[in-house]
Amino acid sequence: MSPKISVIIACYNQGIYLDECLQSVMDQTFADWECIIVNDGSTDETEKIAGKWTGKDPRFQYIYKENGGISSARNAGLEKASGAYIQFLDSDDLLDREKFTKSLSGDKEYPLILSQFTIYKNKTHYPGYNRIEKEFAAFESIVFGWNLKFTIPIHCGLISRTLLEGFRFEPTLSINEDWLMWIYITRNNPEVLLIDEPLAHYRKEDDKTSLSSDPYKVIRQRTAILPLLKKLYGEELHDRLAYHMIEVYTTQLSQLKNEFNKATGGKVVSGYLAMKRYYYNLLQKKPKNT
Repeated sequence: MSPKISVIIACYNQGIYLDECLQSVMDQTFADWECIIVNDGSTDETEKIAGKWTGKDPRFQYIYKENGGISSARNAGLEKASGAYIQFLDSDDLLDREKFTKSLSGDKEYPLILSQFTIYKNKTHYPGYNRIEKEFAAFESIVFGWNLKFTIPIHCGLISRTLLEGFRFEPTLSINEDWLMWIYITRNNPEVLLIDEPLAHYRKEDDKTSLSSDPYKVIRQRTAILPLLKKLYGEELHDRLAYHMIEVYTTQLSQLKNEFNKATGGKVVSGYLAMKRYYYNLLQKKPKNT
């Protein structure tokens, strides 16, 4: 008997994509799943659409909660999930119909199963922004390589419930909440199965302004994980990551300064040192030489 899978779908005002998302779950060739639709206070037709699916198949379940963000929505799903494996899925993303079957078709059950992914845009699939390698899902790689060398979209993973035991997403994080999850579930370097096929599809319908267009906001969100990391894993790992961030960002600033100097005929870039001090202050570390 194959283990049951709990699919947790956090929804907030993306009803226009929800039918397609839920259809990708319904189409799975593996039948032993439950799908928990968590409506995080949507004001569109999410509730109506979810009701259609819960009426169609009892494996679909519905939860409504007041808006609290994606972390609290996923936590609500985790509270209700009964499966041996957890599949996170955002309401605008899709799964290949063979994802569950191919993940669990072997003789051995792995605690963490990953697949490749595509970018899904205008009904067309494009290669993912990075290839997933098996070694990415190691603790040190996740801590120090995340968002610098790679990321792993959350729906690429099929995660054993035992790896998530004791974990809840941090509601104060509006970005990088998945990074904290990957750190948690790889803390003991679990055995990983990588299926080298794109079985998860990440929707990107437009190029509207995002958090990544505001470098200050990106840094603030990234450093917000530091006190949580200290609480979970101690001061040594906290300090290693903080110094790593300092090195990465000051190196990037130095490279940027050099590029601007080339473009401006060797003139000093205004604001470079101020930006450098900003990064140090943000990381609550003082450089030895300023």
